[in-house]
Amino acid sequence: MKIGLVTPYVYPLPGGVNQHVRYLYENLRLRGHDVRIITSSHGLQRASEGDVIRIGKGFSMPTNGSVGTITVSPRYLSQVREVLEREQFDLLHFHEPFVPFLSLIVLRLSTSVNIATFHAYGGFSPAYEFGSKVMGSYAERLHGRIAVSAAARHFIDRFFPGDYKVISNGVDIARFERAVPIARWQDGTRNILFVGRFEPRKGLLDLLKAYRILRKTGCPCRLLVVGGGPQEREARRYVMTRGLGGVEFLGRVSDEVRDALFKTADVYVSPATGRESFGIVLLEAMASGTGIVCSDIHGYKGVVRRDRDALLVPPRSPKGLAAAIGRLVADDELRARMAASGRERALEFSWERVTAKVEDYYGFVIRRLDVQGGLPAGFRAEVPSARPGPAAGSSAIEPGASAQEPDASFLASASS
Repeated sequence: MKIGLVTPYVYPLPGGVNQHVRYLYENLRLRGHDVRIITSSHGLQRASEGDVIRIGKGFSMPTNGSVGTITVSPRYLSQVREVLEREQFDLLHFHEPFVPFLSLIVLRLSTSVNIATFHAYGGFSPAYEFGSKVMGSYAERLHGRIAVSAAARHFIDRFFPGDYKVISNGVDIARFERAVPIARWQDGTRNILFVGRFEPRKGLLDLLKAYRILRKTGCPCRLLVVGGGPQEREARRYVMTRGLGGVEFLGRVSDEVRDALFKTADVYVSPATGRESFGIVLLEAMASGTGIVCSDIHGYKGVVRRDRDALLVPPRSPKGLAAAIGRLVADDELRARMAASGRERALEFSWERVTAKVEDYYGFVIRRLDVQGGLPAGFRAEVPSARPGPAAGSSAIEPGASAQEPDASFLASASS
């Protein structure tokens, strides 16, 4: 099929959605599809770079306790029409389709099969509450809906009720298996790692407070901090004014260095306070064989298994963090057991498996539309045939999987 992946965030700037789009693009191509990425530009980027198509300009703005992007263009309608007429997509896959304005315009003008993936999770959202009242017609144009976790599904279903297929984010297993620990920090001192944006919801200050408790108890460890953001000055001031030794602020690093740091760490800590729909960074730590301490929040509980792959701690609890980190640092056997369990768990989230589930869902939606006589005019590919269901006697359902697809007779009756 000819597939367009639409991201409202400026690709390929760092971020969970863009990383998801990147791996989905690569793996769909490996499965024989012709794929493009539709995004916006930011700064002096060319309008087109190979399979990346840029429409409009992206601007950063605060959202959901983090920083998001809105895209604008004075020629949106004509630009989008031109791209859609030229590319002739069979299927458009929107990631966060209701983020203004690129996705909304593409969805409005699409004559293709429209699938959406919802990544976000949060509490009450005034933006979504307002959007649910004015964007119902856009939601009706979606033929299929995916959520990256049960938490994300629960969140979006509050504002746009419907049928959502849960298909998780993935992790590049081979990439982390290739990584090599950094010799500089292989000196016998236990390494604690934090990777994330320096903002309140990521909980860095809680981790620094926990680390201070650990240092006071004489724990032989250091803290490696990767990232940047609005709380960087406050975090550095906390370390300096309290004379905290062993804290290394490494800034933003390349993917290769980041992978090596996961392999270098003895314990990875994610003290997020909430509003996390998933835990991609937890998957990366598990794929690296790193012990994990993380917050006991909805988005994480669908990724790690309590006391098997990670120690879970109530959010905003520096004392709880310190106790869990101290326990994992001191217990080599526990760390080794969790590392082995985490590596095994990570295999279930490989991008090969995740992409296969996405492709299967594409086929399910297309066959449903075909049975109902509702395939859009822009769909010109062959209707994919159904794959065999689970093996007889198999009751296990993998993360993001669902029961066997209904047959054509059921779909036909459902459409009447």
